[in-house]
Amino acid sequence: MNHLLSHLMKKLHDPVYHSRLRELVKCILPHLKPGDRVLDVGCGNGALGGALMAAFNKPTGLSVEGLERCARGGEPIPVRAYDGGMIPAADDSFDAVILADVLHHEQDPDHLLRECARVSRRLLIIKDHQIKGLLAHPRIKLLDWAANSPYGVPCLFRYNTPAEWARIPDRLNIDTILAIPSMRLYPFPYWIVFGGDLQYFTVLQKRPPHSGVSTARVASGPT
Repeated sequence: MNHLLSHLMKKLHDPVYHSRLRELVKCILPHLKPGDRVLDVGCGNGALGGALMAAFNKPTGLSVEGLERCARGGEPIPVRAYDGGMIPAADDSFDAVILADVLHHEQDPDHLLRECARVSRRLLIIKDHQIKGLLAHPRIKLLDWAANSPYGVPCLFRYNTPAEWARIPDRLNIDTILAIPSMRLYPFPYWIVFGGDLQYFTVLQKRPPHSGVSTARVASGPT
């Protein structure tokens, strides 16, 4: 019974997953430059990195690598396993670091954010959930459980509010260059229940060395 339920949930999730992947590629690519080296932290099966590398309009010389607690094998990008502590890379090793629906699974999200900011030379790109709107928390919990339980991924059911997202850049001494507080990430009819205000996307930019002041702060509306 559990096997049949898991198989059914994967089938139902497929159109949602592919729509999410397309939208993330559209949101991320404009911020990448020719020759950028990108790290996708918590990359799972490497599908996002593979989609970025396969995009017809990707910057020339782009390279994407993955980092995961346990490399699965067969990923479309190089994936390195790590123990969840320090990211095995030197400071400023990558031009951009991606965290796509990863932070709400972390026991210590602040530690992971600091590590991602450490190894990134320029950008920290985050997609995650937020508690905003009517019955937001139970709706996100249902989405989280449905998306992850078929694959055995544990859920902590902890999500940021908009105010908590807004405090992150100052804690990291980093600037917000884009914040999308609402996304139509999934196909109809899923986005009616699970899209919009439950989805959050931001691009953060590291400040120049020895700078303690914000250099840019631009926010965008829904997509």
